[in-house]
Amino acid sequence: MGYFIKLFWKIWNFWFTLPDKIRFLLVGGFNASVQYLLYVCFLYFGGEENFQAALILSWFISSMSSFATQKIFVFCTKGRPIDWLKEYVKCLGVWVTSYIINAIVLEILVTYCNINAYIAQIIGTACTTVTGYILLKYFAFGHKKNGRK
Repeated sequence: MGYFIKLFWKIWNFWFTLPDKIRFLLVGGFNASVQYLLYVCFLYFGGEENFQAALILSWFISSMSSFATQKIFVFCTKGRPIDWLKEYVKCLGVWVTSYIINAIVLEILVTYCNINAYIAQIIGTACTTVTGYILLKYFAFGHKKNGRK
């Protein structure tokens, strides 16, 4: 058991030596995968014509877990519970902005370019990645770090 605890701490400490851009790509990739899997499930069961409904449902569910993973594993901010609430509200602003960009890209690709809704969502996610990183880093989590890079 002691070996696993030491291994865990070794991995934990190594993780935080990685630059935040790398951590964002890894954690963001995980979060995007969860969001996309939810989107695919909603699209499959709801029909491809309901791609916007699938997007909003998957976005709503995945944004809740994304806050915790970005805060803890990427931007490493600290503070009192009120600080967490302020960050969460700022994150909602970032996610709404990302959602709007994604919804517009998705609408254009599916409706006007006749691209499959599954593929269009992958493109939409790629379009929002850079914007999301910048807004999360400098707006939502842009204060009080706990000494990590």
